Formats: sequence, C-alpha cells, structure tokens
Amino acid sequence: MDLVKANMGWIEVICGPMFSGKSEELIRRLRRAEIARQRVQIFKPVIDDRYSGNEIVSHSQVRMESQVVSSAAGILERLEARTEVIGVDEANFVPGLVEVATRLADLGKRVIVAGLDTDYLGRPFEPIPALLAHAEQISKTLAICVRCGNPAKFTQRLIASNDLIVVGAQGLYEARCRRCFEAGAPEQARAASRNGQGARVGPSHG
Repeated sequence: MDLVKANMGWIEVICGPMFSGKSEELIRRLRRAEIARQRVQIFKPVIDDRYSGNEIVSHSQVRMESQVVSSAAGILERLEARTEVIGVDEANFVPGLVEVATRLADLGKRVIVAGLDTDYLGRPFEPIPALLAHAEQISKTLAICVRCGNPAKFTQRLIASNDLIVVGAQGLYEARCRRCFEAGAPEQARAASRNGQGARVGPSHG
C-alpha cells in the first residue's frame, strides 16, 4: 500500500525474525526519504552495539548513521523541529516506543519502526504487536530456514539462557520455519546438558 502525504503523519512497522532483512528495508526507506530531500532522523537502542555504536547495521553490513537512545523518551529529547521522517531500529529494546511513535504520528511525522514480532520462544514480542495495532502500514519479512529452505518466521536461539533478551547475531541465533522451530530447546543447550557442561552465553540483558 502506498500512502499519500497530506499534512498527516503515520506509522510503518517492518517486522519478522532475525536474518529476514528488516534493517535493510528500514535503511532503504530512509534513504529514499533522504533522496526526496526530506529531513530524516534515525535512532537505535543503546543495547545494540553488535556492529557499530552510532549506526544501524544490517547483517549484510548495510549501514546508516543513527543516534543512540536508552528509551523512547530520548527520541523526543533529540528530535529536531523540522524532522519529517523518524526511523527506529531494534524496536524491542526501546521502552515506551508505542506512546512516542503514536505521538509523533499525531504531530504529522512519518515513523518507520523495525523489530522482531516474536521472541525466542515464539511468543509475541512487545512492543511490535501493540505497534501493529496503531500502524497504517505493516510489512512482514521472512527469512530462509537454515534446515530445510522453507520460509522462516521464527528466530531459533542456539545457546542456553532463559533471559528474554540475549544480544547476538550469527552463532547465537538462526532462522527456522514453523516445522523446524524448537521453542525453548536450544541445540547447544541440549548438547551441553548431555555432556554435563554449561553453554557459553553471549552479552545478556533482561
């Protein structure tokens, strides 16, 4: 669906599992806005420092400069009055985003948000489900299942941890389809259990 601007704002949500191209799609839309000479500001959570401290970066290393915030309140604090388009990557790690995104849209801003729609157990992962209810445009991206090649909508955690948030990329997670996804049963965790060893957990926040 194409939206026509008429002195109004709106929310766009890009959601799906890891490795499905969410950040790349976010960057593509933001770059198009810049080409159209619209004023763009981009934000990412401070927790996401996997590839860069001041850029949003896709797993394929597509990059775009961004500002770092610890919560959605930081977006309001840093927002410039003439900004027309706001991009937010890794939305799951930005507390208060639903209220702020709605407020910005009500003020006439275009808000583009990217994030996971399910967690490592396959459950709805806030705030994306709530944002979907407020959004004018929704894009569901799919990855490719590493086991069978079917469309993948789940993010499979491969290390032993009960924390909701464990920041990582390849090696800690992989994309799985509905048939191959194993909720709450990381392969390395099961192997470690059989061997009587603990699995090594990467940077963890929760």
